[in-house]
Formats: sequence, C-alpha cells, structure tokens
Amino acid sequence: MSYRTGPYSESLQHHAHDHGRAQPRRPAPAQQQPRPQPAKNGYALVHAGRQVRFGPVVFWIVVGSVVALGAWSAATATYFAFRDDVLTRLIARQAEMQYAYEDRIAELRAKVDRTTSRQLLDQEQFDQKLDQVMRRQSLLESRATALSGLPDVAVTGSIKPQRGAASDIGTSSGIPKPSPISNTVIFVAPPDREARLESRTPQIAAPPLNQYAKNQGVDNVIGKLERSLDQVETKQIAVLGFVEESFDSRARRMRGVLSDLGLDVAQMEASAPRGGMGGPFVPLKPPAAGSGAFERQLYRINISRAQVERLNRTLSLVPYRKPVIGEVEFTSGFGVRTDPFLGRPAMHTGLDFRAAMGDPVRATANGKVTSSGWAGGYGRMIEVDHGNGLATRYGHLSEINVKVGDAIKIGQVIGEVGSTGRSTGPHLHYETRIDGEAVDPQKFLRAGVRLAGAG
Repeated sequence: MSYRTGPYSESLQHHAHDHGRAQPRRPAPAQQQPRPQPAKNGYALVHAGRQVRFGPVVFWIVVGSVVALGAWSAATATYFAFRDDVLTRLIARQAEMQYAYEDRIAELRAKVDRTTSRQLLDQEQFDQKLDQVMRRQSLLESRATALSGLPDVAVTGSIKPQRGAASDIGTSSGIPKPSPISNTVIFVAPPDREARLESRTPQIAAPPLNQYAKNQGVDNVIGKLERSLDQVETKQIAVLGFVEESFDSRARRMRGVLSDLGLDVAQMEASAPRGGMGGPFVPLKPPAAGSGAFERQLYRINISRAQVERLNRTLSLVPYRKPVIGEVEFTSGFGVRTDPFLGRPAMHTGLDFRAAMGDPVRATANGKVTSSGWAGGYGRMIEVDHGNGLATRYGHLSEINVKVGDAIKIGQVIGEVGSTGRSTGPHLHYETRIDGEAVDPQKFLRAGVRLAGAG
C-alpha cells in the first residue's frame, strides 16, 4: 500500500515540458506494477494492487470510529472483568438503603407507639385522678350527711335544745317556761340567725370536663376540683371542731354547776327521768384502726352529745329558772332582815319577787307536788319535790291549781300570785331547799346564768 500526493505529479510534468526532449524507450519489465495515478488531495489505501482513496474527513471519521469501538470494547471487557464487584456494591447499596428505610419505618412506628402509649397513660392517669376526685366528693357528701344528724349550731355557738331537755322554754301545749334571772337560758338562736350544718358544707358537683379540659388542660381542671373539695373539707373540719368544742364546753359547765350547787352529779344522773325508752342493746362500735381524723372526731362528738343529753335530763330536776315571767325585781333577799311586822331581826328563808295580784306562778323544775294548801305564815303554799333532796316552795298564793301527788313539768302554771299569810302586799315568796334546809335561791339562779353561756 502506498500513496502519493498531487504536487509530486505536477513536478514531473513540469520537467517534461522544460526539456522538450523525448525520453528514450526502455524495455518494460516483465511484471512491472502499475503506478498509481496521482491525485490532487486525500489519502489512498493500496492493497494487492488496488487502491482506495479517502478524503480527510472520511479518514478521521473512520479513525474515530475505530478508536470509539476500541474504547467501548475495553470498557465492556473491564465491566465483565469487574462485574461481580460492581454488582456486590450495588446490592450492598440497595440493601443499605432498604435497611435505612426499614429502620426509619421502625422508628416511626416506635414513635407512634410511644405517642399512643403516652396518650393512653395520660388518659388512664386522668381517669384515676377523676375517680379519686369523685370518691373524695362522695366521702365529703357522706360526711355532710353525718354532720346533718348533729344538732343545729347557730353562728353564736348555741345548740338547739333537745326535746325534753332542761333548756326547753315551752311545752308541747305552748306553755311558756320560766327562765333564769338574766333571761339567757334560751339556747335557741333567732330564726334569722340560725345556720344549719348542711348550709356550711355545700355539695360540690363535678363540672363538665370535656370542653373545659380542652381549653384549660386536664391538670388545671383536676386542680380546680381538688381545691374546691379542699375548701369543703376545711369547712367541714371547722364545723366539726366547733360542734365538739360546744358539746365539751357545755358538758363541763353543766358538771361544774352541779358540783358548785353541792349536788352529787352521779346520783343526779342516775335519778334523771328517762320517760318511755327501750330496745335491744347494740354496742357502739369505735372507729376502725384505719379511720381518719374526721371519723374519730365524729365518734367523740356522738359520745359528748349523749353526755350532754343525759346532763340536760339531770338539769331538768334542778330549779335554776325564774318562777315568774318578765323582769325580775326582788323586794326582799335571802338571809337576815328586819321583820316587816315585828321590826326585829329575823331570818328570811327565800326570795320575795315583786309581782301583781293574779300573775301566774310557774314551776322551776320537774317534780311532784308534796304539799298544796294553807301553811301558816306562807298562806296558800305549794311545795314541789324535785328528787335528790331538792325541793321548792311557792308562798302567799291567791290561787292553787295543783294537788298533792301531781307530776309537775317545767314551766307549768301551778298557782297565782297573792298576799295570803304573813304578807304586806302581793308578791311571791320563793324558797329552794336541799335535804330540808333552805338555801339561797340566787345560787341556783346564778347557775342558770352560767348554763346560758354553756352553749
């Protein structure tokens, strides 16, 4: 294969014209190869006596194609040579991506589970707190019911009298009863100032929680409920403490009064009238070991209440009330005085109450009539035995409304004021006797003043 360019052929023709001579003939060789025809421009490929001419563009296209095919062949060979490594890396990469995706999915699931668990836990905690609040509310309601069974307590601390108690100021028939000198034995508060225990312990109902809980939060709702219940419980404890102190104070004063009067408290309590009573014996159970302070205090209050009721029955036999109604004015006191008829010193065994003719005279304690009629200087006189050596006398009466053996109730009208016997004018001669000995009635009347403050 060979090739020649165009300028070389042109140079040969130029030399032929310049010399103008004919070239001598030379014998041609037997097998002389033909000379290639000169071309003006390009590339020639000669093979086996044949030549193929290419232009520069075609030539470089062919060369580029050959180079590209060689590169592709080398890349393909390299790919097949390292195919396993590439596939391994690709598989590993794919597996890594899959594992990362699965890990992400697992993390999201765990997060969802944690969120769900937290919500369930929060809901469970909310239900538990709400259940505790409801149980506490039920407990406070039961406590309010227990408190409502106690006597009504007024704002001033007075205790509503029990039926048949010594502090009663009237009977079922509407008869007013005499009171101590100071008129303070009335233990009932005025209607406009009376306050019941249940009004001190309002029952708090749980408000609707749904919408409010969304706006304010569950904890805030529960906190408000607990604070409300705390206030109710505080009021209940305060009322309970007040009631216990009232009963204890009244019981102490009653016993103190009986002792100051020189009376045997145990004997007086044993002989106190009970009326028609009965039923099977059911022992009072003390609070359980795990009971709270409220239950223990309520137990003590019930004990104190029973003691006060027993003392009230006892005091119904003690003549510490006034025998007349209205303002008290003494015309003559107990003790040594100048006799109004003889003008000499003499012992006055009672009190003379100023009163008008015909004013009602009332019994100062429960008892039984032992004397009714004319009794010398007493004029018309009534004597009432109250038991335990206590007795009272009512003299100078104009009228007598009872007879010997009659049972007398507190405040019952037994006669009318007069001026019979040794008397200078209408008045009531009132005596108090212990075991037949006259004692100063003011001692008992002052005891009534003390008992008025026992509530």
